Amino acid sequence: MNQISRRSFLQTTGLAAAALAAPRWTWAKPEGANSDIRVAVVGFRGRGASHISGFRGLPGVRVVALCDVDAKVLAKGVADFEKKQQKVAAYTDIRKLLESKEIDVISTATPNHWHALATVWACQAGKDVYVEKPVSHNVWEGRQAVKAAEKYQRIVQAGMQCRSSPGIRAGIEFLHKGGLGKILISRGLCYKRRDSIGKTTGPQPIPEGLDYDLWCGPAPNDPPRRNGKQGSVHYDWHWIWATGNGDLGNQGIHQMDLCRWALGAGELSPRVMSLGGRFGYDDDGETPNTQIAFHDYAGAPLIFEVRGLPEKTGAKNMDKFLGAGVGCIIHCEHGYMVIPDYSKAIAYDKDGKVLQEFKPGKAKKAASGAGGAASGVVMDFQEDSNHFGNFIKAVRSRKVSDLNGPLTEGHLSSALCHTPNVSYRLGQRAAPGAILDQIKGCRDMAETFGRFKEHLAANGVNIDETKAVLGPMLTMDTKTELVVGNEAANALVKEKQRAPFVVPDEV
Repeated sequence: MNQISRRSFLQTTGLAAAALAAPRWTWAKPEGANSDIRVAVVGFRGRGASHISGFRGLPGVRVVALCDVDAKVLAKGVADFEKKQQKVAAYTDIRKLLESKEIDVISTATPNHWHALATVWACQAGKDVYVEKPVSHNVWEGRQAVKAAEKYQRIVQAGMQCRSSPGIRAGIEFLHKGGLGKILISRGLCYKRRDSIGKTTGPQPIPEGLDYDLWCGPAPNDPPRRNGKQGSVHYDWHWIWATGNGDLGNQGIHQMDLCRWALGAGELSPRVMSLGGRFGYDDDGETPNTQIAFHDYAGAPLIFEVRGLPEKTGAKNMDKFLGAGVGCIIHCEHGYMVIPDYSKAIAYDKDGKVLQEFKPGKAKKAASGAGGAASGVVMDFQEDSNHFGNFIKAVRSRKVSDLNGPLTEGHLSSALCHTPNVSYRLGQRAAPGAILDQIKGCRDMAETFGRFKEHLAANGVNIDETKAVLGPMLTMDTKTELVVGNEAANALVKEKQRAPFVVPDEV
């Protein structure tokens, strides 16, 4: 067996400070088709709990270890297994877990800033990986994770479960076969209510039982300043740049992935910009709660909208656009397709008449004479509909091609969330007139910005006075995945990490 030595680790990271913490791992051998797959779940206070239940329900799969930096969460997780007369190993530090030869798969649902590093380390340790979305916290480390998976021949599934939805898969296939003609715009929506996380006057205490140094990992070890409803640390990290990516990288990554999938785009957009702000309240959050991202693909633009405020002041409902709130709308020359949730896709003609609905089961035959739209198409839904199960299938076959959500796809879609945020973070507040001047050459952005203003006005926000942040248009080198001629932007494409929690330059 090959072994990653202490000297090799130091050479690849280039960080002598990491010496005492350098992992020493022995590669695990791939499990045979008839062997149990042994899974460790890392980070399970929130989404990770679904990982546990998802893997426990699969034949030939055993959850054998849990890892969490919160002692209370870890103890409860172990106790839940004991109630079912099942024993699991408990770890606080993922590096210790990766030393175990009794684990084949790492399934991780940590905060975003840990995703890529956990993936790289697990690949180096010979483990296969199921990693939650987004698969990275910045563009560069996502590509490094892809390189690690390829180098160590690991099976890595990105947690974008829509790719295992039979209905959505059939709908995308319908589009790719020309069912509605040429795609004109791929539009993503994340209209999801996000309340204020509160305003604090200084550093907050570290929650009892939390190993905060490990929780911070690659991020700066600064005292927590979060004071939201869901806890000072355990959820509000989404809205802090050092650990989260706002709703683009939280909820929006699902819809961003669907939008890119529909376009068939296999690389980053050549130009990208973003505008928005954190409107309606003053709190400790840093990421925008109202945002437009523009990806200037040659074939058709990808436009993404984030709204965290309700449809109007005091309302409980959220806005919808063509019937969708959290979803996608693919505008085509002969109609449009709406993907309103995680399970189905609906094709409409230009007049809004339903042509075909794709959902679990057999699709109904499309209406004939749909203005040039394909008719009579019936899709076969014999696809892997369980994202965890699809991952295990690929772990057994050792074929990346068996994955519905391979890491490369997860990286590209995650990066499409990161690059607009880079533009936003480099932006300046601008009046609506200046914004319109910059976006006038961007297809359909003026219409989108008009609805943006109306939405804010309905929530009592006058951007003539408050102004929105207008980010620069960035030109991407789609091969290197760097911004052309912009050092400030590239400092965000590849963020500085804190030793010893560093994704190495050479994986």
